[in-house]
Amino acid sequence: MNRRGTLSERTHAGMVEALAGRRSALRSFLLFAGPAVIASIAYMDPGNFATNIQAGSKFGYRLLWVVALANLIAMLFQGLSAKLGIVTGKNLAEMCRERFKKPVVIAMWVVSEIAAMATDLAEFLGGAIGLSLLFGMPMLAGMAVTAVVTFAILGLERHGFRPMELVIGLLVGVIAVCYVAELFIAPIDWLDVGKSFVTPSIPSAEALAIAVGIIGATVMPHAIFLHSSLTQGRFVARDVVEKRALVRISNREVVIALALAGIVNAAMVMMASSAFHAGHSDVAEIETAYHTLTPLLGGAAAGIFLVSLIASGISSSVVGTMAGQVIMQGFVGFRIPVWVRRVVTMVPAFIVVGLGLDATRSLVLSQVVLSIALPVPMVALVLFTRDRRIMGDQANGRFTDGAAWLGAALVLTLNVVLILSTLGVEISLLG
Repeated sequence: MNRRGTLSERTHAGMVEALAGRRSALRSFLLFAGPAVIASIAYMDPGNFATNIQAGSKFGYRLLWVVALANLIAMLFQGLSAKLGIVTGKNLAEMCRERFKKPVVIAMWVVSEIAAMATDLAEFLGGAIGLSLLFGMPMLAGMAVTAVVTFAILGLERHGFRPMELVIGLLVGVIAVCYVAELFIAPIDWLDVGKSFVTPSIPSAEALAIAVGIIGATVMPHAIFLHSSLTQGRFVARDVVEKRALVRISNREVVIALALAGIVNAAMVMMASSAFHAGHSDVAEIETAYHTLTPLLGGAAAGIFLVSLIASGISSSVVGTMAGQVIMQGFVGFRIPVWVRRVVTMVPAFIVVGLGLDATRSLVLSQVVLSIALPVPMVALVLFTRDRRIMGDQANGRFTDGAAWLGAALVLTLNVVLILSTLGVEISLLG
């Protein structure tokens, strides 16, 4: 028997010492790091691969500003979600159940469940596609392997919060290293990259759809729900001073973790632009991207691409299942076994494969669904975190409140524009 306690217990003891000022700043930060790292996986899931490949191949670097904007919005809302959990001790879904009327709660739950299923579709398909291409196995076999590995990682929850955080953190590192390596292999026009980050441009209705898909793949409804839960059971603040300290540390972790996720997303677009835009702009599928990368940039680039896709699919599948459980438990007040939820959310992926539908196209459409569902948690989160009766002195200040409403309004506006464009209404676009 380990007299020092489990890894999670030792981490908790270290956090107590850190808040008492008996640990160095760096060691203290590493102890508290974890929730934002897990949430950041949602910003590097297979849906991001699909939308970023399309963005880069069809429009070069021109949609990089959308990636940057979406990442800033994500930082803000993940920070607010973490703060809600730290200050109230409750997650966003639980707060919705307590504060809103029953018909509203039911409607929010239904929309959030649809978003969770769209998320799981993207994650599960991504892992299966990567395994299928790397090892030559059938898609159904790839899906089975993804399911088994997902269950195995979820089993770590029996040992507390820390083992799960470390495993997900390792997978985040794999994805990040893979895309840093891709940038050294692909010839990047850095001057054009710099211009595209600061010059808004939506050249066509198709670019608009992809831009909304990028936002849907970057600012994720399930991640907003999940983050408030991850900060709940990890460390319970004993007083107002500890709550302030935890919020400060959480904000730093959110910025670092999501900045890394933003770099990975930008790298995906840059790689796709460099490899495909000139002469291969029709590359819109993950499978085609893999087969096209080999002759263009070599087998190493293609292999690295698949390794990152598999790491993304498996880790995000784990996180998606965790988020789905938080949403269901929070809104309706009961738990279901993880294996039941996993089986239910696997069904859409099996349907896509069984009907022979385009897997990458299904991934992109799932991100549009997420973007349309996104205002539900965004608006609820702003309403709660600006309320001093709920948050006390941690309620949003004027600047934060204004930025949050602006971000929510931007997402709502883009969704309306997308719907109108889909219905054939002529939309005036930025050139």
